[in-house]
Amino acid sequence: MSYDEAMERFGNDKPDIRFGMELNRLNAVAQHRDFEVFNSADYIVGIAVPKAASFTRKEIDALIDWVKRPQIGAKGMVYVRYNDDGSLKSSVDKFYNEDDLKAWAEHTGAQPGDLICVLSGELETTRAQMSALRMELATRLNLRDPKVFAPLWVVDFPLLEKDEESGRYHAMHHPFTAPKPADMALLDTDPSAVRANAYDLVLNGNEIGGGSIRIHDRPTQELMFKYLGFSPEEARSQFGFLMDAFEYGAPPHGGIAFGLDRLVAILGGAETIRDFIAFPKNNSGRDVMIDAPSPIDQAQLDELHLLLKPLEP
Repeated sequence: MSYDEAMERFGNDKPDIRFGMELNRLNAVAQHRDFEVFNSADYIVGIAVPKAASFTRKEIDALIDWVKRPQIGAKGMVYVRYNDDGSLKSSVDKFYNEDDLKAWAEHTGAQPGDLICVLSGELETTRAQMSALRMELATRLNLRDPKVFAPLWVVDFPLLEKDEESGRYHAMHHPFTAPKPADMALLDTDPSAVRANAYDLVLNGNEIGGGSIRIHDRPTQELMFKYLGFSPEEARSQFGFLMDAFEYGAPPHGGIAFGLDRLVAILGGAETIRDFIAFPKNNSGRDVMIDAPSPIDQAQLDELHLLLKPLEP
């Protein structure tokens, strides 16, 4: 699945595809009435929650409070009950008639008995909020079956992200990720459109592995450093060894790294990796299994030419 498709359908780049409730853009069917909240929004998104029209008002209010928590940051949530008899009742009936709400149901794939949840705002922020709500609802509805495994590759990530405040680009993965060969021509003309030759392996909503093909020629690497804000002198100072190595004909190369503790946790049916980390640390960063960190012998410090500075009271 491409990065763009994952973001459009699930709101994040490591989607849990064991269940539906896919995100659906509603701008075209929700911005034609006098509801300023939607009319002023860049992005309006809805999901159809299966068999949730029977949620009580208390349960729905609890969901609204959940999305308004600082960790999620939504200002509120619009909802539509798609009743078993085919009628629709919403929290914005003052602005939308039943034909409008039927269009929402069609766009979200809702069926009688479902609940439609709608959020709006800035694109990336609202996607992230709806993605979090989707996962929370799946947990509450027991849709995340630990005995079901749904792996997928996510590919075609953007190579660069632009910081709107500074106007500078940042590497989506790292500065040494190669562009897709088909996008090489865009690197010098439209860097935001360039896709990375990178890939993530996702399982049940968790990234369990990731990697990329690396840049292996000097001109491309120099262009990357340029977009990342390095002057030629800074690039030479920090990465001269790499640029020199390319002069000797570095071959195409790449790889992947796996999070084995995360994979084992998922296979063990757990949502947290705490009990699966080989050398877990406590809240103070101490490894209680091997009692580390421990005092260092002065002879070791002398050998490494290290001087420890005592903490000030």
